[in-house]
Amino acid sequence: MPTNEHTPRATGWKLHTPNALVGVRLALSVGVFVLLFRDGIAENETQLMLAAGLFIAAAITDALDGFLARRWNAITRFGRIMDPLADKILIIGSLVLLAGPTFDETAGFTGWMVIVIVTRELLVTSLRGMLESEGIDASANWSGKAKMILQSISIPLILLLLAFHGLNEQNRGLVIDGLAWLTTIVTALSVVPYITKAASATKGS
Repeated sequence: MPTNEHTPRATGWKLHTPNALVGVRLALSVGVFVLLFRDGIAENETQLMLAAGLFIAAAITDALDGFLARRWNAITRFGRIMDPLADKILIIGSLVLLAGPTFDETAGFTGWMVIVIVTRELLVTSLRGMLESEGIDASANWSGKAKMILQSISIPLILLLLAFHGLNEQNRGLVIDGLAWLTTIVTALSVVPYITKAASATKGS
């Protein structure tokens, strides 16, 4: 994550605000999980909309903490570790629950899709660790950012679509399934630039 080199190192509340937003995101994630784990939520419009709202709020903190950390030159070691971890907890936790028996596949995601997404996250984490140990910049690239944006849009959108029972059920199902497939495919493909960079770094070693 690049810093603003022309801005003095943040101190006081500015230094700690981005990390506090990470904590807020973790708390909001717990709220999303509690709602998604409740029996009958798949048919409860209010709870689905609340879960979508909490997820959107959590996603906003993700964008905001990174922006403030760069703007104020407030990037910390804690933030570099916990920010991506909080993202993974929010996304993977939500997907596991959406693919679980509570929604009975009405949310589009299935077990194998979650396995693909989790495998991608584990592989990228390993590759980034390897690259950074070699002194190579392995910060999030355009594919990783596109993947995160798509996940942050598709999950709450699916929840909102499930909440609107007045929509044509068949059309709603097609849109939900399309979002799940698109998210899974884009997430899987987003690993390619990391593999390419790792292959280039290890060539001839």
